[in-house]
Amino acid sequence: MAKRFDATTKHLIEAYPADWLALAHLPVGRPADVRVVDADLSAFTVAADKVLRVDGPEPYIAHFELQASADPDLDARTLVYNVLLRSRHRVRVCSVVVLLRPQAQAGVTGGVREAANADTSLDFRYQVVRVWEQDPAAVIAGGLGTLPLAAISAVEPGQVSDVLRQVEQRLTTEAQPALARELMTASVILMGLRYPREMVDKVLRGVRQMKESVTYQIILEEGMERGLEKGRTEGRAEGRTEGERAALLRLGTRRLGPPDPATLSRLQDITDAARLDALLDRVLTAGSWDELLEAGK
Repeated sequence: MAKRFDATTKHLIEAYPADWLALAHLPVGRPADVRVVDADLSAFTVAADKVLRVDGPEPYIAHFELQASADPDLDARTLVYNVLLRSRHRVRVCSVVVLLRPQAQAGVTGGVREAANADTSLDFRYQVVRVWEQDPAAVIAGGLGTLPLAAISAVEPGQVSDVLRQVEQRLTTEAQPALARELMTASVILMGLRYPREMVDKVLRGVRQMKESVTYQIILEEGMERGLEKGRTEGRAEGRTEGERAALLRLGTRRLGPPDPATLSRLQDITDAARLDALLDRVLTAGSWDELLEAGK
């Protein structure tokens, strides 16, 4: 499941780089100065999560690492990425680790500090953004690209429904329908990091009265809900499969366009719920139905 959150947040950074720079309180300058650059460091057999270049009078690289789980090697790994990116791009590098939930902060120190003797030492520091400590009002008022983080910010469980409604209100008034659907989907996916499935279901049921709402159309469409409910109440694998396939068709159509008959046939042939779940992890980053289904083999 962690891969789904990883793909979602990486996509958000790529689509809204300036918003994520603002989240980390890094200088943005003109929006035109910010661009996504290649994060691949294949010459060293490693790749960072997402890398942005901010041009202007004092250009720099913003390096983002996204963590949903604890990683005892995070400090050293971030240092390696920072040094390699500096060597590759020849500008200063600001590394930012975004912790998506408290479980991810075990062992995180914010840097690497070592002193072998009086003449040799290392003092590397990176910024840590703990999403669950962010002020929800500030996140809701911020850029659309970080808006999906609102529901997992410093929100009390009893306030999640209200926060989700505020997110939806902003998307309804400020974003085109396709974009609003994509960002609301990201919001609900990220909720799975902090809240149990039963609570997420309950929160989503609380907005059912908005029959034409973005949330209702994407997450609570009848096919997915029937399939999941069938799987829960009857304990049958086909119920879960039906729900996963309905969700994949719904989100894939919005992201990639309507599938052709051959693609529909391929989807109907997939009876493994785990594979359908893996395809859902990739749907926000795939460029086409063929790319999605080939990657899922």
